[in-house]
Amino acid sequence: MSNVRYISNLTRETYALILAGGRGSRLHELTDWRAKPALYFGGKFRIIDFPLSNCINSGIRRVGVVTQYKSHSLIRHVMRGWGHFKKELGESVEILPASQRYSENWYQGTADAVFQNIDIIRHELPKYVMVLSGDHVYRMDYAGLLAAHAESGADMTVSCLEVPVAEAAGAFGVMEVDDDMRILGFEEKPQLPKHCPGNPEKCLASMGNYVFNTEFLFDQLKKDAQNANSDRDFGKDIIPSIIEKHKVFAYPFKSAFPNEQAYWRDVGTLDSFWLANMELLSPTPALNLYDAKWPIWTYQEQLPPAKFVFDDDDRRGMAVDSIISGGCIISGATVRRSVLFNEVRVCSYSLVEDSVVLPDVVVLRHCKIKNAIIDRGCIIPEGTVIGYNHDHDRAKGFRVSEKGITLVTRDMLGLPVGYE
Repeated sequence: MSNVRYISNLTRETYALILAGGRGSRLHELTDWRAKPALYFGGKFRIIDFPLSNCINSGIRRVGVVTQYKSHSLIRHVMRGWGHFKKELGESVEILPASQRYSENWYQGTADAVFQNIDIIRHELPKYVMVLSGDHVYRMDYAGLLAAHAESGADMTVSCLEVPVAEAAGAFGVMEVDDDMRILGFEEKPQLPKHCPGNPEKCLASMGNYVFNTEFLFDQLKKDAQNANSDRDFGKDIIPSIIEKHKVFAYPFKSAFPNEQAYWRDVGTLDSFWLANMELLSPTPALNLYDAKWPIWTYQEQLPPAKFVFDDDDRRGMAVDSIISGGCIISGATVRRSVLFNEVRVCSYSLVEDSVVLPDVVVLRHCKIKNAIIDRGCIIPEGTVIGYNHDHDRAKGFRVSEKGITLVTRDMLGLPVGYE
């Protein structure tokens, strides 16, 4: 059997479940009205588009999206952008909201979210179940993960990456492995992570992406559901309980393409969200959104092209080292090193620098904004200064992050809330 046919058979026998119910509380007001996977990223996308695109580009065409926290905008986006698959052809992207199918509780943890959808998964008759985190930005060919799982004879495979020990402390599940990458130990978010052999500065962290043999997964979920002391979590409960008696392997995260560094970002804080967007402005960014070999799919609104008007010396509509999306109008203003999402308008004599501006924002005249995140639908009053003096920003009710990024939302401006 050819390698292509072998991989094709593996992906066809796989059902992917994307866990997209998380709030992302470290993003503060950015996730007051939307789940983290629904958060905007990269000028025109949402975070959920990345694991979904990875599935489609990897050849996995049966996907369930598990939702829970403030999921309206997420569900709407998935229905608009991913609802065109044909169930009759063996492909589908289905939304699986918390619906108390097996208990009176909402999803209690990552394992419980899968357990409560066992009947839906069983109906698909997959040989493998892939459980994926829905709140990270990354590009990954899942076919390699599936092949490694099948060839090792594993019951479960955990996708992992090397991260600095200091970064992993209290933030990631950390594992110990032998020379064959079999997992010997696993700790969920330890304060003192165990480092990689021979490298005291790095440790092996779980990405929250798993592959299971289907019946093995069901058996472990049923056992966990009967354990009154369980937190119903893969990292805290399932993995530690099976590594001694079952074959659980780690799979090092690799790029989808040869000679390319693997890209993965958590974007779980205001600073990491801002920085990951700023990285896209590089002439050769680590995440190439323009790569036709691995497209990122999304819901595409029908919008007019971006427009730049006025060419007077003191009133020139221009943008440099920036991403400017459809429907934007830069009217006699200057934008530098910034990401502007759809339908942003920046009015005359204003300056926007080093900022992430989400859709439908209006920046009125004579404003100065730098090192900021402006949430969707904000209307910035004329003459407003943001990001130049953190004490002034806080006095206006804006949030300033640990590294000095200023967040502005509609609520902070006294505008009606609920914009998603």
